[in-house]
Amino acid sequence: MTTTRREQAAGTEAALKQAAREVFAERGYVNTKITDITAAAGRATGSFYNHFAGKEEILEALLKDMLAEADEAVLVDAAHDADFSKIESIRWHVAAFWRFYRAHIPEMVALKQAAMVNPDLGRRLQQIMVDDDAHMVEHLSHLPSPQPDPLLQISAMNSLMEGFAYTWLVVNPAAGQTIPDEEAITLLTNLLHHGFTGR
Repeated sequence: MTTTRREQAAGTEAALKQAAREVFAERGYVNTKITDITAAAGRATGSFYNHFAGKEEILEALLKDMLAEADEAVLVDAAHDADFSKIESIRWHVAAFWRFYRAHIPEMVALKQAAMVNPDLGRRLQQIMVDDDAHMVEHLSHLPSPQPDPLLQISAMNSLMEGFAYTWLVVNPAAGQTIPDEEAITLLTNLLHHGFTGR
């Protein structure tokens, strides 16, 4: 494949992903059709299948891209601290998650909808996130009383943050209720710090 064809293929894939993100935001994952994505991307429907097997696969690709982007942000931020015995470290992670969720609301809602209608896909998506969370185990090793199964604590932390973010960044704003970002981050930080350290 020539460089030009590679560039065209990469451009088409990027356009399809961006279109999927926009259409998921507008119509929701469940109501989105492949033709909606290709029309929004300005591409022929057949071109979609050169890159993705279906709507589920493009959502998985979006999730992997989002997690890679988040991991890259951690690597370049000198303020990142892996010691969860420090409240400042927990706050950094909560703030990073809150910003991540806010920046990716269409994908996060699509992930929730997809998991509800297709449990097998939900399990695959969950496994991608669990694999990405493996590095968090080291964060919990600094706690005064580390637990025997830190992945349970990580799962609880993620569930708390995801549920709270969904409520206050998706559900409640539709009814005119909002919470300032700093207030949300402080509340989650204090809950997690108390839960992890007992202080």
